[in-house]
Amino acid sequence: MSSLTLELHNRSRLAETLTGDVWIVACLCAAWCDVCCQYRPRFDELATLHPDKRFVWIDIEDQADVVGDLDVENFPTLLIQRGDTVAFFGTVQPDLRQANRLLLAQVEKSDDELRAEALGSPVRKAWQKDCNLRERLNEALDI
Repeated sequence: MSSLTLELHNRSRLAETLTGDVWIVACLCAAWCDVCCQYRPRFDELATLHPDKRFVWIDIEDQADVVGDLDVENFPTLLIQRGDTVAFFGTVQPDLRQANRLLLAQVEKSDDELRAEALGSPVRKAWQKDCNLRERLNEALDI
């Protein structure tokens, strides 16, 4: 399975696939970014390595009403969350192996470890409030 691209016409369907206790891996990029264009096939390859997880490609300009004021400092930026717990949000090198190691490190954590880390620092607490993709998508849909 490859990643899904968040677009205006598929927001409702995507919101449905992100329900429950699923792992979500979102890449926030921009169409004009050469690094993002080169990274997309690697991101899709990562999705094929983890068919049990939901992978979403988001153009931050085309989907500005969903992305809103998220602080995307550079590209590519990954957002990894399980259910409503944001485990990671930040810029990564456009490297499949690094992204895979990062994802595996999050997946290996217990529920208690994920919750403890989510509340373990002011930055991670802010991720929970500001970076939850499911909440942002539902707000854009007025759900």
